[in-house]
Amino acid sequence: MQVENQSQSVSNVNLIIISYVAFTFLGYFTIGLTLAVLPAYLHGNLAFSTMIAGIVISIQYVATFLFRGFGGKIVDKRGPKPAVMMSMAGFIFSGFLLLAVAFLKDYRIWSLGLLVVMRLVTGFSEGLVGASPINWAIFKVGSTHTAKAISYNGIGNYGALAAGAPLGVFISNSFGIGYIAFFIILIGIAGFIYANSKMNIIGISKEAPQSFLHVLKKVTPYGLCLAAGGIGFGAISTFITLYYSYLQWDGAVLCLSLFSAMFILGRLVFANAINQYGGMKTAIACLTMEVVGLSVIAVAIGPVFTLIGAGIAGLGFSLVFPALGVEAVRLIPASSQGAALGNYGLFIDLSLGITGPLLGAVSTGFGMNYLFPFSLCMVLLGLILAVTILYKRQKLQVAN
Repeated sequence: MQVENQSQSVSNVNLIIISYVAFTFLGYFTIGLTLAVLPAYLHGNLAFSTMIAGIVISIQYVATFLFRGFGGKIVDKRGPKPAVMMSMAGFIFSGFLLLAVAFLKDYRIWSLGLLVVMRLVTGFSEGLVGASPINWAIFKVGSTHTAKAISYNGIGNYGALAAGAPLGVFISNSFGIGYIAFFIILIGIAGFIYANSKMNIIGISKEAPQSFLHVLKKVTPYGLCLAAGGIGFGAISTFITLYYSYLQWDGAVLCLSLFSAMFILGRLVFANAINQYGGMKTAIACLTMEVVGLSVIAVAIGPVFTLIGAGIAGLGFSLVFPALGVEAVRLIPASSQGAALGNYGLFIDLSLGITGPLLGAVSTGFGMNYLFPFSLCMVLLGLILAVTILYKRQKLQVAN
């Protein structure tokens, strides 16, 4: 009977967390709908250069980077509900802007300006929804489930992008970009109504909130480890198709699918490892596995070995974000937990933002064969930093 009650309790916690990280799924699903569509629309339909298209797409990540800290402050002062509702309102507005672009397709400059504003608004919304649902879930189920909340949130994030991108391409090719805009508006309205139906929860802490810079300084070592690991993730997710094409191999889609599947599997099956072994030990094990996977890809002589390496790397990176995130949040009082998760999330934005131009420069300057050796060196630096953090912590504990 006790085992049954424990099972029900775990099931209830999972369902509660899912009910909150659903907002992450909705937000990133709308982002995914335009992920593969806008670059082609800017370059093909509006006839702008690939450089202009790249700048317009990148503007969103800049806005996300800037507003993550703002979102964290809202969570700490007013609770996560206002931040989530503001993000959903932003997605609705972005949908109307995209709808205007569809109507003004014959006016290139107007369309370009509206797309710039749309990307800024989307970045604002992403910045607010990035960590707010995690905090909402943690406030509801307790800090002991922080690792699980972060893990499930990540599944919602990457799962939404994976589902939204191909659907967006299908809608655009079959019906036009205007129908994507309608879809975004409807999803935003649904998310706004759903958020409004939930009770707001504000974290209770006797300690005064800490400044943005103080929180950033505390989480930076863990964020740098995450950023290094993210370069390996970005190398596979962004460049594996080009890598296969360069080597004249088939099966790049299968490689991406296995990489994503192992990433999600790792989060679902091994999420409890963080509570069992600790965040730093789990992160070290995961970064080690990611290095092994990238090493296999770097020396692979055929697509089968590359497939195996991608699967190992995907499984390895799966728990890096939640494992390091748990350790980073523990350093910050509850009064600044929203800011802590927001600032920590900046590093994955930074990592994925620089992966494209950085690895593009490496492949252009030295050749495509240097892409994955360079990536594994970056992840190895993250692993060394993680080991150093754990060593210093253990040394400090012994001294005390």
